[in-house]
Amino acid sequence: MKRIFGIAILTALMACNQANKNSTESKDSTKVDSTTVKPQVAIKDKQKSEIFGQYVALKDALVKSDSVSAQKSAALLQTSLAAYKGCEPTAAVAAKISTSNDLVSQRKDFTVLSADLIALLKGADIEKGTIYVQHCLMANKGDGGDWLSTEKEIKNPYYGKEMLECGRVTEEIKAK
Repeated sequence: MKRIFGIAILTALMACNQANKNSTESKDSTKVDSTTVKPQVAIKDKQKSEIFGQYVALKDALVKSDSVSAQKSAALLQTSLAAYKGCEPTAAVAAKISTSNDLVSQRKDFTVLSADLIALLKGADIEKGTIYVQHCLMANKGDGGDWLSTEKEIKNPYYGKEMLECGRVTEEIKAK
């Protein structure tokens, strides 16, 4: 039993690409702060572009573990999804996130929302940039979870700062 437990812990630790960062690093004033300059993705379909932008805002709120911002972003996303033909069921999931103030519940529903939007955006006509499909093996009690990002760097919406860098890029959706 101890051996199985040890292997499980070792597997969990290896699943996440946690990089030890030295908190005493000096800041270089010539570097551009990555939080102010975000990679841009341009999608030809205006509605899909709006949906993706609102989705990213929701994902970013979950990364910050900010349930109130997640609610607001999900409400906007719900409206956009409801107006996009065929996305009504996905709009209902966004509505669930917008009415919940529980991060655990929001993150669970985010898994379903992400799966639907990954399918929607795989067929999008991307004019500029790259959308990264990312995956955390440990999300949802080990069932895993995917999400979309405009950055290759992992910022996990399922765990926030607890395991910010847990995950990997599984696919890139690029301009054709």
